[in-house]
Amino acid sequence: MEKKAVLLGATGLIGESLLEQLLSNSRYKEVLIVGRKKLERQHPKLKQLVVNFDKLQEYAPQIQGDVVFCCLGTTKSKTPDLVQYKKIDYQYPLDAATIAENNGAEQYHLVSALGANPSSSIFYTKTKGEVERDLKEIPFKSIHIYQPSLLDGDRKESRNLESLMTVVMRILNPLLISGLRKYRSIKIEKVALAMLKKSLEDAPGTFIYPSDKIEEISRNAYK
Repeated sequence: MEKKAVLLGATGLIGESLLEQLLSNSRYKEVLIVGRKKLERQHPKLKQLVVNFDKLQEYAPQIQGDVVFCCLGTTKSKTPDLVQYKKIDYQYPLDAATIAENNGAEQYHLVSALGANPSSSIFYTKTKGEVERDLKEIPFKSIHIYQPSLLDGDRKESRNLESLMTVVMRILNPLLISGLRKYRSIKIEKVALAMLKKSLEDAPGTFIYPSDKIEEISRNAYK
């Protein structure tokens, strides 16, 4: 059965890769991007909905699909205002989830982060933990939460510290074995591939994938 995808965060590292994988997959007949700006990308399967996320309910009739992928996220350097930061990482994903589920979506796939914990004293991991917790209250047939570690990919904006960490982790990755595997950096394409693969399985329930599990899923995607 062919599916229709709804994708939030198509301009980010993971979202951009996921978009291309969805468009090239024969099981998906349509991919609806929900975002603040229209992308120049064109494809017969691609549809775009430009929205004001603060008024997302106004666009509710158009946010329809079988599977929702949420790759929304920001950083303190890009969004120093913590109120706005929390909107992007917490409120918008939940608003979209509620609307899509009301419109009949059965699956929701969320990019979170390794160490997400609603009780954390760190704003980033606390916010990720809170959205994970509250997403589970929305009655989707299945919820898939991905908790990648440091993302390894070409960033549009310059982030010196993250670029340095990426180089360091490429050296350290082979040394992180057994229970430490989840701390290895991971390629953005692998996260996107794992999301695509799990969306095609239609398994009911709530699933959480730490970084090492994401790596395993992507590695076995075509077996």
